Amino acid sequence: MNGRTVAAVAGIVLVAGGGIMLGVAAAAQQHAPQPGAAQAGSTGPAATASAGPAATASAVPAAPAAAASAAPPAVVPARRRAAGKASGGRRGPALARSLPVSISIPDIGVRSPLLHTGLNRDGTIKVPPLNDPPVTNEAAWYKYSPAPGQAGAAVILGHVDSAADGPSVFFRLGALHPGNEVDITLADHRVAVFRVTGVRVYRKDRFPATTVYGPTGYPALRLITCGGSFDEQTGSYLSNVVAFASLAYSRPA
Repeated sequence: MNGRTVAAVAGIVLVAGGGIMLGVAAAAQQHAPQPGAAQAGSTGPAATASAGPAATASAVPAAPAAAASAAPPAVVPARRRAAGKASGGRRGPALARSLPVSISIPDIGVRSPLLHTGLNRDGTIKVPPLNDPPVTNEAAWYKYSPAPGQAGAAVILGHVDSAADGPSVFFRLGALHPGNEVDITLADHRVAVFRVTGVRVYRKDRFPATTVYGPTGYPALRLITCGGSFDEQTGSYLSNVVAFASLAYSRPA
């Protein structure tokens, strides 16, 4: 691990621990869906995902009942199921490095260009500026993480909401379920298709940095936003919602 990588990981840990916030309370006080036990799944690749949440659900902090009940059941369109079957349920091989251009998550209505962000001077990760549309509502790839499709955990962050404009790009991240797919369009005109394996909420003061950001032996994806309770005194959320995914296959854009 080189010096830049060490600094990069340190910056991400500060994000998870509350060094900066990825969202603020929406003016309309809309509540983003929070993942529950049924969505916990696995933090590993799709090929090794558990058959049910029983083995892992105890590791996930309980979601507020009202928010959990608002999450819809998983819906995977037929054409996407067919594409997934073509891969035999196995994770796809690593792709050549190519910078990500955009992200699409049809099951929760996300479609966004991808900004490329690095670190602030204080070592925290840069995120899109709050209350500065349209970039506030765009997701961002952390450029010191692997490119999506490479071996390792590619990191994409987005705001959950903003005080001025309400729900933002990852407002419904907590409504994802294992089996949903995430399409990342790359600069080489390929689409890396990731399959969600688990969605969990972690308190920032107990964030499992190694689990989320540690090295993997396969192409992984981490989607991160804020979640849980909102602390009016600090003006930030107390938790992070993390969606874990692994590369399923790739196709031409």
